[in-house]
Amino acid sequence: MAKKHNPLNLNNLQLKTLTLLQELARYPEVALADEATGNVTISALPQPHGNHFHIGHRVVMSSDATGLHNPSVYVALARKGLVAPSGMTAAPTLTQAGLSYDTGLRDAILHGSDH
Repeated sequence: MAKKHNPLNLNNLQLKTLTLLQELARYPEVALADEATGNVTISALPQPHGNHFHIGHRVVMSSDATGLHNPSVYVALARKGLVAPSGMTAAPTLTQAGLSYDTGLRDAILHGSDH
């Protein structure tokens, strides 16, 4: 049986937000890993300038990041076990499940080179 894409039935806003949090978790400048749990806390969310912002060498359109500052998105992601329940917009914490969830959007919303 083929693996179901988006098995938790996240909506588009939740998928985009999770994708961006996963990308931020790759950068030690803004990500703090808890070695005991494997969770990663994002200490700073990017602020757009104009219609985009940068995560490392990647560019993200602001329109793809509207969920980063939306508490309802974090409540839904926490309910599905992808962020810690206390991981709201100030310093969201991705769980192991959140870090490994395949959103299928990385190449669609993160533009440019990652090297």
